[in-house]
Amino acid sequence: MTGSDDRRQDPPVNNGLMISGGTHYVGNQAVGHGARAFSGSVSFQPPDAERTAELLANIERLMEEHRAALTDPDATSRELRRLREELAEAEPQPTVLRRALDRLNEFVQPVTPLVVAVGQLAQSVQGLPGL
Repeated sequence: MTGSDDRRQDPPVNNGLMISGGTHYVGNQAVGHGARAFSGSVSFQPPDAERTAELLANIERLMEEHRAALTDPDATSRELRRLREELAEAEPQPTVLRRALDRLNEFVQPVTPLVVAVGQLAQSVQGLPGL
């Protein structure tokens, strides 16, 4: 054995960094050996209201365009209206939003462009706590 083979390698250490699907999360500790972490106040970015409004308008347009393909167009319209009203609240309730998005997604399943649009809307509101 050579001298370099005699060295014991330490196992890899996770210093609080996790990478999942391209998203980086930092745990309760600092990243790196001997690093220090200080935490300030935590806040959530509200969803981009302009982007959300554009997505809602796009969903409405697509619903009109594909109305005949929807299994229950009236229920789909009611759910979109409920979602729009909740998003207009000063502090939208995450559970209400999640349920409305889930129901809306179920209603639009037969229409691929609507499924995509509802998915984009769901991503747009991801900044809210609890979503």
